[in-house]
Amino acid sequence: MSGGLLSPLARALAQLDDPAFLGVLWRSLAWSAACFIVLLIGAIWGVQHVLAGHAIWAWLAGIVSGLGAALLAFWLFLPVAAVIGTLYLERIARAVERRFYPGLAPAQGAPAAVQVWDGLAVGARILLLNILALILALLIPGIGLVIAWAIGAYAIGRGLFVAVAMRRMSRPDAQALYHRRRLAVLAQGGILALAGYIPLLNLLIPVVGTAAMVHILDRRDG
Repeated sequence: MSGGLLSPLARALAQLDDPAFLGVLWRSLAWSAACFIVLLIGAIWGVQHVLAGHAIWAWLAGIVSGLGAALLAFWLFLPVAAVIGTLYLERIARAVERRFYPGLAPAQGAPAAVQVWDGLAVGARILLLNILALILALLIPGIGLVIAWAIGAYAIGRGLFVAVAMRRMSRPDAQALYHRRRLAVLAQGGILALAGYIPLLNLLIPVVGTAAMVHILDRRDG
């Protein structure tokens, strides 16, 4: 595929009006919101249950726990959305190939069960790395945020690319191809990780990220 280093991301953004993209976006938003509402309610209920009989302390602790849960939810939105987005990876990839690469044969790579497992592993890896990044950001203010961004760029880029590539090849082949196209993959991952800290833009990451990796996979050089 010709174009600059970030042209895969640009092409992915240009397809946001695709009904398949919009459908996955709304589903990801709905499931993510439901998860965080449960987290918020659970945190407040848990504190109030522990402090039952101490009305004032329970009320104050409920506010603090609610704010804490909201901040935690904001930080963990990206990994949760990534988990949800990977469940619709096939739908997004087909939509991209239908518009940009109509001559491609149907995807026949790793077994479906392996692809699903690897998709969930992407989200789990991003979740764990984001928790580590949160700890670093708290322990090392300033530079910790840079480390957190770098961790997110690697986790999102490599994870999404390998998951997408396994639609058309085995895991070892997908990992080998990642190493050959690592610069392009990590460039998209860096932008996506940065978007993860911006409300509303972070909603686009699972859809746009998956689409960008399809473009990197299906480019004709290397």
